[in-house]
Amino acid sequence: MDDIFAISYGEDLHYIAMVKGDFPRADVPTFGVREALGEKIAAAHLLWDQRITPRQLATDPRFPGKATAIVGMRRVGKTTLIHQLRRERVAGGLPAVNVPYVSFEDERLEGLDRTALGFLVNEYDRLHPAARERGPVVWHLDEAHLAPGWERFARRLLDTPRTEVVVSGSSAALLSREVATSLRGRGWEVPLHPFSFPEFLAHHDLEVPNDLERRSREGRARTENAFLRWLVTGGFPEAQAQPVDRRHWLLRAYVDIAVLRDVIERHRVRSPDALTFLVRQLLSAPAALFSVERFHRTLRSRGFRVSRATIHAFLSHLEDSFLFGFASMASGSERQRAVNPRKAYPADTGLIPVFERRGRQNRGRMLETAVFLELQRRRVDVSYVHTRGRREVDFLTRAPDGSLELIQVAADLYDPDTARREFSSLTEAKEMFPTAKPRVLTLTADPLPFEPPPGIEIGPAWEWMLERGDAPA
Repeated sequence: MDDIFAISYGEDLHYIAMVKGDFPRADVPTFGVREALGEKIAAAHLLWDQRITPRQLATDPRFPGKATAIVGMRRVGKTTLIHQLRRERVAGGLPAVNVPYVSFEDERLEGLDRTALGFLVNEYDRLHPAARERGPVVWHLDEAHLAPGWERFARRLLDTPRTEVVVSGSSAALLSREVATSLRGRGWEVPLHPFSFPEFLAHHDLEVPNDLERRSREGRARTENAFLRWLVTGGFPEAQAQPVDRRHWLLRAYVDIAVLRDVIERHRVRSPDALTFLVRQLLSAPAALFSVERFHRTLRSRGFRVSRATIHAFLSHLEDSFLFGFASMASGSERQRAVNPRKAYPADTGLIPVFERRGRQNRGRMLETAVFLELQRRRVDVSYVHTRGRREVDFLTRAPDGSLELIQVAADLYDPDTARREFSSLTEAKEMFPTAKPRVLTLTADPLPFEPPPGIEIGPAWEWMLERGDAPA
């Protein structure tokens, strides 16, 4: 006789028949898990009614035949982006039932095994048998890493006609390298960062100034005031509009949880004290050169027995967790790139005042970090230049089309000696990279008291950032 199981959710009562020999009992999730999954699939078509600040992506999140994997540091808004993408698909004509959303962050799903994922799809097909006739079914799987076997499940969905997949996760189990490995080349990574400056303006209902307003004194003043607020506050959504003490507490907690869960626990770090010391060093010296050799000597002087290889592994883990980004020295030699110091940048400018030990404003460091993060959003290759004359240019960028740009970041160009130094650095770097376009990004739009060298484009960083923010992504 067939075994019959009943699942009740909402006002419906559903029955699932198990035929002995054809559907082994081991392939059916427990009743509690079935009930939780049943509730989720019954509500999977509902759209989020919360206010969403639209995120601007440098790349199309859709790639035919591949699962869209939204990756980024914890608390940057990956779940919100999923709901934004769902709304956009519905606005484009897909019925809401064709963009199912399932979050696996639910205590009732403890003990979930990979067989339960098949049950999820069967329930959806039973409730919406004609969905694929109206368009593709786009599955949105949030906190996917909590579902055992999600990788095979996603690949199986991709092999189903008229089916697309979007996954996200806030754990190191869903980092970019692991997405590529888990999905075996069938994952399209979409990195998400804290709010950019245009996104910050949108979140706070501040209009992006038009060209006329940018040229007016009043328009520049309003925009520069907002820009300075963004540099200090940062772009983590939850930190917006928080008082300073609460914001600092929140950002410290973000760092602590990223270090603990995404590095120490994930990689079974045996020297957590050394790792914590490294994180504090990097956060207290943002946008600065970091030498593994020098730091190794510092650790040994403090009694830490950690190898250089371990420090390199720490840096790799921190980058994978999106807590830091690094820029190597521009060189055609991989060995030169590896042995020379790297510049380290925190994930958000809001972290800089939190970990500043000397009470400085650090506007120059915050501005350079903001530019680096914007370059990451634009998905260009970033390095720094050390000239033959021992000068430094903050960034050499290489776009996907191969075009080069030299960017020097200067908070203040009004001191003649400072300006002369910055322009000389760019001139020397231009000799090394003659096809690169030179640019200086400043903090404000005030006119300079002198005539800059020809060929160098000079402008405020906020205006450069708004170049991409003017138009929808």
